[in-house]
Amino acid sequence: MKELRKLYGWSQEALAKQLSVSRQTVISIEMGTYNPSLPLAFHIARSFEISIENVFIFEEVDQEE
Repeated sequence: MKELRKLYGWSQEALAKQLSVSRQTVISIEMGTYNPSLPLAFHIARSFEISIENVFIFEEVDQEE
């Protein structure tokens, strides 16, 4: 997300305002210490006008039965 934000020329503060979240939330998402909710993840993708798969990398979790 950081690369996309920089590509768009947005500061963390500008993106935070666009998403109606705190700057700290943007920082945490960029650092990978916070996973956004699904609605927020879609809002982020819409802000960049790309699919959610192009913003976030989803790792499959093996679940043993």
